[in-house]
Order: sequence, then C-alpha cells, then structure tokens
Amino acid sequence: MTAPILEPSADYPRTVLFVAGAGRSGTSTMAGLAKILGLHVPQPEVAADATNPKGFGEPQWVVDHHDRLLREAVVQVSDSRPHAWFDTGRISTREPERIATAAWLEEHFAVNPELVVKDPRLSWFLGLWRVAAIRTGARPVFVTMLRPPAEVVGSKQTYYANKLGSAHLAASWLNMLLHTERGTRDTVGEGVGENGRVFVRYADLLDDWTRVTMDVGERLQLQSVLHANSEQIRDGHRFVDPSLRRMTQTLDDLGLPPRLHELVAETWSELNGLADPGGDTAAAHATLDQLREAYTDLYAEAEAISRSSVVHAEHVLRSRQARPATSVVEPGSVVEPVETPRGADRLPHGLRAAVPPSVRRGLRKMAGRER
Repeated sequence: MTAPILEPSADYPRTVLFVAGAGRSGTSTMAGLAKILGLHVPQPEVAADATNPKGFGEPQWVVDHHDRLLREAVVQVSDSRPHAWFDTGRISTREPERIATAAWLEEHFAVNPELVVKDPRLSWFLGLWRVAAIRTGARPVFVTMLRPPAEVVGSKQTYYANKLGSAHLAASWLNMLLHTERGTRDTVGEGVGENGRVFVRYADLLDDWTRVTMDVGERLQLQSVLHANSEQIRDGHRFVDPSLRRMTQTLDDLGLPPRLHELVAETWSELNGLADPGGDTAAAHATLDQLREAYTDLYAEAEAISRSSVVHAEHVLRSRQARPATSVVEPGSVVEPVETPRGADRLPHGLRAAVPPSVRRGLRKMAGRER
C-alpha cells in the first residue's frame, strides 16, 4: 500500500524516523511497517531479494550515499574497530555532505512530512543525518532494533557470504550497538513525546506488532502511525510473518573468546533493559559507557597481540612477489622492466586500512620508507 500524500501542518510536523541497529536484527520489518502505516520511504527503494523477500525498506540513494562515504572512510559495514567511528565521524562533519543530505531530505518532504530512513550503514552517520534533518526543520527520531546477538550472527552467516567467523561478527555487533546507543542518547528529550528514541525487541515486534508500533508511534509522536486506518492494519498483519525468527542459537554455540563472550552477554542484557518501560535511565547509560570502554580496551589488546601476524603477512607477500617469473621468453625478445609494488602497496587497500596506524608506521620504518 502506498503512503498517502500529506501536507505538512501543525498536526503532521516534519519528522524523520531513523531505523538503526545491526543488519539482520529486524530493521527491515520495522521500516516496512512504518511504510504501511503511512510514513514515506523515499523512492526508489532497494529491490527485494532472496535474503529479504518482503523488501528492505531502504531508499536506494541512502544506500549509495553510505557506500560512498564508507569507502572514503575505509570502513566496513560490519566493522569491529572502535576507531572506525572517528573515521566516519570526520566525514559526517563535512559541510558539502551535510548540504547534500539535507537537500535530499527536503526533496522528499514534498511527498510526505513523515519520512522513514533505514539502512544497516545508518549508524555510522547518525550525526550527519541529525544535522540534515534539523536543517530542514524536521524532528529526527530514532528506533533501534534489538535482537539477541547470537541470532544476528547466525542470520548473517546463513544469508551473507561472511568468512571472518563468529568472533568477528560478534565483535562488530558489539561495536555497532554500543556506539549506536551512545550516538542516539543525545536525542532524549528532543522529541515531542517522551523522548527522541525508542528501543524495540525484534521478538516483541513479531509477537504483537500492533502493540509495539503503536507504542513507538505514541512515544515518538508519529502522526501517520497514530492515525492508521483499518485497511493499513490489515496490510500490516499480512506483512508480518512470526516465523521470521528462524535463528535459535545462543552465545554458547558461537565459541567466542571468553572475554568477548562476557562483554557481548553483558551488553545484550543492558540493551535489552532499554526496551522496558522506564528502562532508558542514566544508570543504564553509565553501565553501557563502561562496557564501551571495556570493549575498546579489549580491541586494543587484541591489536597489540596480533601485530606479529600483520608483520608475518607482509613478509609472506614480499617473499611471493620476489620469486622469479616462470613464463618463457622468446630468444632475442626485449623484456620491459615492470615496477613491482613494494611492501604494503601489494596489500588490497581495504586490508591496509584495517591495519592499525601505529602498526603501519612500524612497517614503513622497517622497510625504510617514510610513506
């Protein structure tokens, strides 16, 4: 069902609902329901596929926009590095990007004063979108989807060709959710309703989507949701499939390193509490700050311990490139010399960027290079 064309008014003020959270955590279901209940997903949308046959609810421009910005920041969608937030944060402060993002929102407010923007890459650029929304005179409000981390990891392993293993996927979930919580925390008190953000358990949405979405609508003052009609409700019932929750594995099934397992379990417990009535408290924020700092420390320790592996990979690549070619050269022919990339230049750019700056500096020093 297509959202009706509405005019901005005192009853329908400009609002952007940003659906955040890790991929495979129910963000598509939430965005799809928001669309059915009257919010506008800016067109064109990303086409449905086998991994999400009911659609993603993602504007194609937003996905392309984020992909370009992530490439510039050299950050992965599921990046487990705490430092990656500084890389994307710097891009979010660029004035040309803020202008372009605000102009795109302004274009789509001509269709409907209430928009929904969703993309698994969204959390990396929360500041950019908040500024863009405010510049258009809109309220930025956020709903973060919560799904048990073991189920998120299992879903990604099932539907995506991920070769980095459970520990990486669990760490990237931890990195994403801890920083998404911190990045949306400043919106508390911004909204017309109770606050500017809501946390929703995916399981609750599948069990009773009408109760959950109406609660979101009330707390974030989403007028389209609050004034949804019976036909839209029927469309919502046809859209939601309770069997979508197909993953049943637990953290114990992932075989994570003990400290990572502990941090993921503690973080899930704290985030889960934010979805309870009155659970978004200063005490919970303080605990999540401690967990974010603990994860940053754990990652720094892992980087320090694994530096020998980075140096070893560099030496292996150098050794392979130094081996003589086995091709046959005709007698009398002239072989043009080919400049062979040195050291880290032979590594793919994305892999080089994943190496901590301090390690890259050490490798350049070993090779006698300044850059």
